[in-house]
Amino acid sequence: MIQFSTHQLSNGLRLIHHYDATTSMVAVNLLYDVGSSDENPAKTGLAHLMEHLMFSGTKHVSKYDDMLQRAGGDSNAWTNIDVTNYYDVLPAINLETALWLESERLVNLNLTEENIDVQKSVVIEEFKQRYLNQPYGDILHLTHGQAFKLHPYRWPTIGLDIDTIQTFVRDDIKKFHDRFYQVNNLVMCVSGNVDFETTVSLVEKWFGDIDGAPTLKRELPEEPLQSGPRFMTHHSDVPSNMIFRTYHMCSRTSPDYQATDLISDILGNGMSSRFYQQLILGTDMFADIDASVLGSRDPGLFYVRARLANGVDFDKANRAIDGVLQQLVDEGTTQHEIDKCVNKYLSNKLFENVGYAEKAVSLCGHELLWGADGINRENEIYRSLTPSKISEVTSRLFEANNCSTIYYGPDA
Repeated sequence: MIQFSTHQLSNGLRLIHHYDATTSMVAVNLLYDVGSSDENPAKTGLAHLMEHLMFSGTKHVSKYDDMLQRAGGDSNAWTNIDVTNYYDVLPAINLETALWLESERLVNLNLTEENIDVQKSVVIEEFKQRYLNQPYGDILHLTHGQAFKLHPYRWPTIGLDIDTIQTFVRDDIKKFHDRFYQVNNLVMCVSGNVDFETTVSLVEKWFGDIDGAPTLKRELPEEPLQSGPRFMTHHSDVPSNMIFRTYHMCSRTSPDYQATDLISDILGNGMSSRFYQQLILGTDMFADIDASVLGSRDPGLFYVRARLANGVDFDKANRAIDGVLQQLVDEGTTQHEIDKCVNKYLSNKLFENVGYAEKAVSLCGHELLWGADGINRENEIYRSLTPSKISEVTSRLFEANNCSTIYYGPDA
């Protein structure tokens, strides 16, 4: 059970506090409710570029990281399809420095042409390194583009292409920042060796006089129900042939999410999983295979990724995967198998949230989705899963018309 307190500023900022006396440090985590799915389809990659620009300096601070490092701290950030997350870790005695810097770059970000050009170059280089010049680097572009035809999850966080990033001008960036980087579109968690009263006082001092904006009305297009299986081949000079499958699944806040997540563990998590036992040990067709889920604000994707052994026929391997999935649909699972996977999940979750900084990220994420107390309540949902619930979700998930498949590799 993770203990925490909450406070909401009059301008709408939501503050979560977790006290940890075992450390002399503090983490300040800021989660902005904006991701790549909030972009205009003609301007993809803008949310990720905005993340980079938040480190470029402000009206009063030329270099954000320099000031934080002088206070003994460090910072970083990440963007995904739904949110953008920033975090600072520093000695608890210097908490006010982080809060000052975060409020400063929220209000007085220095969007100069020079800063924009520098960060565009950095993002373009990242695009080349991670997505164009790395084996299988384009797989998110392919899988999401195949599975989503209308919803903005159809492009990855980095954006659709480099050419679009090159065309961004200051006006594009300023409008994006002014729309989404608002104090009432922000969840903050302060976690570490600082008490609740001090935290509230300092957050009120540095954020309390920032005006909120009109509440955002997010109206993303709903992805139509997939009406038939989708298939494509993608020839690429990569080390191994691979099969990538996606199935449309529920959102992170759906009552079916935990069951769907557990299905991915039953199939692909560890040496006792069905894929490992039946396809890795039971055949000579696969080098590795796993399953995972996209826990997203809107309905996401269930992934199956399989690396084939040398010389194995794509169709033969694909039929073998079908066999394992159909067995789970037809025969279901047992309470013992469920309990084994739930215990592993709970153990991993405990280790993931062992540190004050990790708790700060998790608390913000849960608060944005369904309230910070979800970080504790969700464990009971996993513990309550039954074979009938798993079967109910499995039969819908692995319906043939819900599947998209890519044969990817030198033999595709």
